[in-house]
Amino acid sequence: MINPIALLIGWLLDLIFGDPVRLPHPIVWFGRMIAFGEKHLNRGTHRQLKGALLAVSLIVGIFTIAWLIREQLDCQVPCSMLFDAVVVFYCLAGTTLIREVRQVFLALDRSLDEGRAQVARIVGRDTSELSAQEVRTAALETLAENLSDGVIAPLFWLMLLGTPGMLAYKMVNTLDSMIGYRTARYLQFGCWAAHIDDIANYIPARLTALLMGGKWRFVRKYGRCHASPNSGYPEAALASILNCRFGGPHKYFGEVFDKPYIGENDRELTTADMKTAVRVNRTAEVLMIGIVLAASTLILLLSQSSY
Repeated sequence: MINPIALLIGWLLDLIFGDPVRLPHPIVWFGRMIAFGEKHLNRGTHRQLKGALLAVSLIVGIFTIAWLIREQLDCQVPCSMLFDAVVVFYCLAGTTLIREVRQVFLALDRSLDEGRAQVARIVGRDTSELSAQEVRTAALETLAENLSDGVIAPLFWLMLLGTPGMLAYKMVNTLDSMIGYRTARYLQFGCWAAHIDDIANYIPARLTALLMGGKWRFVRKYGRCHASPNSGYPEAALASILNCRFGGPHKYFGEVFDKPYIGENDRELTTADMKTAVRVNRTAEVLMIGIVLAASTLILLLSQSSY
């Protein structure tokens, strides 16, 4: 279990700085490893098996490396706290995501083309033909979905498996974001990556919806209306809060995917909706930090009392 002080330091660093653009980032390294493996393995026969081997070996590998480092530092409290704080700082993406979504709305106020270009930084779909409403919808859907992927889920796995678990989860999520698509290129090769991500996010996605404070009857009804078994829950929570509609057809890598709608009120989204969504995200993040702090503090006190 992470030291509560290390958790607070890492979280505060993310609140202040967001993702460090000018510093080496482990997620970038994860992406390079995945890209290298995909380039050399996603060809010929047995693609599903090769994709499974790549995904499992990278996830287990990063967990093992982080666990060994953490074990070596365990008897040196300042060093272990520094390691944990840095890992938390790198693995949380709440501040950067909120900044990016704000920039989408600001860019859209200037022109539709700028809004499309800005939202393309945070979504995987084709944004070249999106309307202004679709740009806003894409940004808010991503804000809700990535509250789970970028904040709640990493903290959930941190609470269960410490910083090695947090890093392993980020590898799972990066694999899914790069190869977990149902396209001709990735359907077989990314199959295992997508399923592992579904399992890793099953509880965090539903916990995210709960922490967001959405109407649970609405969330239960529409949370299943998504191609992903998990992403629909935080999106449904935000749709219930904003009384709006998400989902619909999206284009990925030149292919159109007709996603079910989440909600029924197809009203125009505004900057005020974005501000409400940001406030909901921050509240859910603070609540989750409080849960992990309480759990880590309790375990710390119990371990000290046992000596």
